[in-house]
Amino acid sequence: MTENTEVSAAAAAAPENPPSTITAGESDLVEAAGHPVGSGNVKASYDPRLANEDLAPLREQKWSSYNIFAFWMSDVHSVGGYVTAGSLFALGIASWQVLLALLVGIVIVQVFTNLVAKPSQSTGVPYPVINRAVFGVKGANIPAIIRGLIAVAWYGVQTFLAAESLNIVFLKFIPASAALIEPSFLGLSALGWISYAILWFAQAALFWNGMETIRRFIDWAGPAVYVVMIALAIYLVSEAGWSNISLSLADGEPLTGWASVGVFCTAVAIVVSYFSGPMLNFGDFARYGRSFKAVKRGNLLGLPVNFLFFSLLTVITASATVPVFGELITDPIHTVERIDTPFAILLGGLTFVTATVGINIVANFISPAFDFSNVAPQKISWRMGGMIAAVGSVLLLPWNWYNNADAIHYTLGVLGALIGPLFGILIAGYYFAAKQRVHVDDMFTMSPEGAYWYTNGYNRNGVLAIFLAGVPTVLLGVLPKLIADLGYFDISWIGNYTWFIGCGLGFVAFWWLERLSPQIPSFDGVTEGVADGADTTA
Repeated sequence: MTENTEVSAAAAAAPENPPSTITAGESDLVEAAGHPVGSGNVKASYDPRLANEDLAPLREQKWSSYNIFAFWMSDVHSVGGYVTAGSLFALGIASWQVLLALLVGIVIVQVFTNLVAKPSQSTGVPYPVINRAVFGVKGANIPAIIRGLIAVAWYGVQTFLAAESLNIVFLKFIPASAALIEPSFLGLSALGWISYAILWFAQAALFWNGMETIRRFIDWAGPAVYVVMIALAIYLVSEAGWSNISLSLADGEPLTGWASVGVFCTAVAIVVSYFSGPMLNFGDFARYGRSFKAVKRGNLLGLPVNFLFFSLLTVITASATVPVFGELITDPIHTVERIDTPFAILLGGLTFVTATVGINIVANFISPAFDFSNVAPQKISWRMGGMIAAVGSVLLLPWNWYNNADAIHYTLGVLGALIGPLFGILIAGYYFAAKQRVHVDDMFTMSPEGAYWYTNGYNRNGVLAIFLAGVPTVLLGVLPKLIADLGYFDISWIGNYTWFIGCGLGFVAFWWLERLSPQIPSFDGVTEGVADGADTTA
């Protein structure tokens, strides 16, 4: 595809109606997510158990490189991203080694993000739908539900963290709100519930207005956070004096030799693991890209360029807190709070609330919306799927377990360990088994004659590969900590590498099974109805 191409290969045969003239037809099932009625190309032949306008191939793909760049800004510019980047500079290795680890890690993320972007961009379908070509039209629900559940849990956590920021604003400008800290319900103070509810409804309203509204929000939110971050850094540096700024946040002398190599690898793994969730379902956004070239350019700007600049800004700001406040503060919310200027608290608090809302929408709201809709398209629209996630996030009471390392390790750790295997299987299936060729319409049929019906809707190789790769990865992620807690040897460090281990195992397991008993058709020589990623502009 060329840079100016705005119609996916999947939708090339669709009527070329401009958006303003699109009308609902008898095959239009559910209003598309933020698009005009009819813009989801639902064909009459599509099985209603697999299709609605939110899941069907897009008629138009209009996102530019900037839109993808803004997506990554929203994903990076958060309290979690700030703390994660800052923590790497406190691992005990030299600052130049940290910067190199950041660069290596984020380039790995960029490469793998491009890999997962191509199948969705070339077909115009979201992550759970492209999985039908690999796991089967029914089997695709397995990875979709796993990814959806992870997103629901972290949606609640991010909303809680944003509520903590909002609490600070309330306490500063409405002193009487301090009386709401003592009364609590289900482990959260009355003030916490008020802040959580405000943000819950605000995010729901933003999501409900559709993908175009979300696109406009993230186009604005990412740069807005940068403005405040730069202003905060300039203020603190001017207060501290540049000569008092150190890029190393670690105590003592930096590690050297083999000890530094191990920490360096850990830093790389932390970067990749941090982005593993949105990286897996990036197809949910890449599908809107006007071309694969535009998506790749947006990834280049949003990942290596943006992440390294944000990380430098983070460590400069955090380092300046030592001479200014007499202690290292790695949480930007607490940094703003310590400035104790009403305007700074209001601007900083609301900015970091905005940042957290941004990452929550792109990483933890949109994913389960598509994932849950994929389970029952006629009963669960994109909007309904998102609201299921939003309600579920409250029922999990995230504030009660977020600060409990064991709870996170033994619950989310299990689900999180499966992200790597799912990624490896998708890459092996699309690039090596299918050879980047996907019959788009067959992803929407329950006919036993369909290419992706496999065995009763399941590709047994895909399901078995999840088991073969997922079980050892989960065990490696969970057992080392349990063994260490019982007083035996400590190899818990291996938990930092579960994404790499799982991805490798998933890739090898699926590739090996497909070699033994091929299931995925490659459609060699077939052109009609086939989206050929190999022909996409590199």
